[in-house]
Amino acid sequence: MADELALDLEELRQLQKLAKRPRVLSLISSEIYNWEKLLKEPVSVPVPIPTPTPIATGVNVPSTSALNYVTLGSFSWDQDDDKVKIYVSLEGVEQEKIETDFKPMSFDVKFHNVQGKNYRCAIPKLNNKIVPEQCKVLVKPTRVIITLFKASKGNWLDLHFKEDKLKPNLDKEQDPMAGIMDIMKNMYEEGDDETKRNIAKAWSDARSGKAADPRSVAKALSKE
Repeated sequence: MADELALDLEELRQLQKLAKRPRVLSLISSEIYNWEKLLKEPVSVPVPIPTPTPIATGVNVPSTSALNYVTLGSFSWDQDDDKVKIYVSLEGVEQEKIETDFKPMSFDVKFHNVQGKNYRCAIPKLNNKIVPEQCKVLVKPTRVIITLFKASKGNWLDLHFKEDKLKPNLDKEQDPMAGIMDIMKNMYEEGDDETKRNIAKAWSDARSGKAADPRSVAKALSKE
């Protein structure tokens, strides 16, 4: 590279001797200056960076999302005031191959590569809140014990959350008229012929605008 630059520079100097016109001489002189400066600078040769060769570990770990699991729906459980223990019958479980996901109202425990299969025990919505950071899984020779620590002491009627059907309808509580209508409907269904006639008359008067406040009608009927 440097030899080629030197030869080019020498040729430019020869042209400088032959040139007569001031403009041409100026151009050649400027070019000679640039080439001389380039020769004085060290020439940097790019060094190729070798691409690292991937090392084969021989271990193929599939992602969790790609695994298939057998759901463990059958298990037993007991409790005290502080915690709930779930007993899962499963042999061949290794502690280091357990994946846990404890949340305040749910848990999901996965058992990987148990005699060639993957299992999971999960409840998406618990009866009550737990303390995730205190929950744990203990492996025994023939079973696994999942311990859930309760966020508040007390007795659980079930592991799973269930809607309380005895709770009043909030919409009816917010709308007094809806509750009155229910009262009148029950009175009509359970009342005698005279009560039914009075309720029918009250509804007829209410629709025609003759009746007073329906609540007054309900109170009057309830006294009969």
